Amino acid sequence: MAQVYRGGQLYGTGHPARLTPHEVRTREFDPRRRGADPDQVREFQLQVADELNDLHQEVRMLSQENDRLKRALRDWQTMHARECRPPQEYHTNEGRW
Repeated sequence: MAQVYRGGQLYGTGHPARLTPHEVRTREFDPRRRGADPDQVREFQLQVADELNDLHQEVRMLSQENDRLKRALRDWQTMHARECRPPQEYHTNEGRW
């Protein structure tokens, strides 16, 4: 999908940017005086990145399965359309009107 910029900002794509597992793993936070334990933050980042990676793989797999099912349905419809025969004789309205 093409990205369109307006005034330096991404405009009108309709889809939010997706986080990648790499972005989660490498995200750095500004240090604070009473911030969270950096080891716990890093561990949480790794958990989130792993789950995100699994979800990306599942979406990719489901997309491939969806494409396969669409092709199978299209093939079945084509085969079925060839086997259907039009009626030999149409009953027309032979009335006066």
